[in-house]
Amino acid sequence: MPLSTVKPALITLISFFCCLTCFGQTPARDTTYHYTVPQQLNDGIITGNIATVGIDSLPVIKLTRLILADTFTNIHSLLIFRKGRLVYENYFAGRDEVWGLKLGYINHDINSLHDVRSISKSIVSTCIGIALAQKKIKSIDDPIFNYLPDYITCKTEANSTITIRSLLTMSSGIKWDEDSPHNTSGNDETQMERSRDPVAYTLSLPMAAKPGLIWNYNSGGVQVLAAIIKNVSGYDIDEFATKFLFEPLEIKDHRWIKMRKDFQAAASGLRLRSRDLLKIGMLFLNKGKYDHTQVIPENWVKQSISTVLLRDSDTKNNGYGYLFWTETDSVYQKAHYIVSARGNGGERLFIDAKSKLIVVITAGNYNTPNVVNDGQKALVKYILPALN
Repeated sequence: MPLSTVKPALITLISFFCCLTCFGQTPARDTTYHYTVPQQLNDGIITGNIATVGIDSLPVIKLTRLILADTFTNIHSLLIFRKGRLVYENYFAGRDEVWGLKLGYINHDINSLHDVRSISKSIVSTCIGIALAQKKIKSIDDPIFNYLPDYITCKTEANSTITIRSLLTMSSGIKWDEDSPHNTSGNDETQMERSRDPVAYTLSLPMAAKPGLIWNYNSGGVQVLAAIIKNVSGYDIDEFATKFLFEPLEIKDHRWIKMRKDFQAAASGLRLRSRDLLKIGMLFLNKGKYDHTQVIPENWVKQSISTVLLRDSDTKNNGYGYLFWTETDSVYQKAHYIVSARGNGGERLFIDAKSKLIVVITAGNYNTPNVVNDGQKALVKYILPALN
């Protein structure tokens, strides 16, 4: 993601941070850690002791020490919420970026904004659900071109049946490659980001399959969903999310980076504090309610986090909802249905509704797909086994 795509004010901020940071080797850290109860703030999140919510603290303490030893590489925050209480919260120093721009080795804390990268997609999906409840969208089974009059010239016989639902489930059928290395000509996300109009770029590509049948990860489809939001509401995606999602959740500090003057990076550009990312999880765990207010419809929550398509035809454990990942993990012969929002670098929001558990992880392992000790391993090997 090139420097030229980021706003000048952000560049100034990044330059300031870079002056304060070190680009040398990762410093060695003291791995001593003793559990402490998270700080109680006036932010709508109730804290408590880990022992009172049925979590064995010893595996969590061990995990913390492994993070401090960089056995779990470049983790920046870890939050554990269970049974209505935030019972674990820690922030760690590490190398970080702002949408591809290196900041160096910096300290993270409770007030730090962090790239959530493709967790942005799950926020866009949530906004579609809100727009549907507001009757700005009639049905997610409507063809997308019903809501894109400015892009009608991109409509073809082959892509005319793409629906909002197929974009939400990454099954648009558009021929799209996001597996090739980023910043190469073969990667469609990179080419979209470099294009004059990311929506037109996406909709101008040929079709590889009929919509709704095959899961294929496609960030361009999320840019199209953001364009639909703007057309039906008059708000850019950051404005819509602020007014109808962040303000009801009392999320006051957030940023949504722009690729172009007229285009937010809808699929990857959101920056949030870890506690505010937790609030998104709390909203879904509580069936769309926050502080007695129904922010998103309960039926939308249920649809969003249900398995609609399988990501891998060889297994029934790996699914996808409405821009949320689903999977079943077995720990001590107990099955855990895990819903997650995921972002490049190791950004994770895990929700285990049956266990009343939310885990937030931020990290700085951007464009490093083969990290062995990642957030998934932290969840499955240390956090889920700690549940009583």
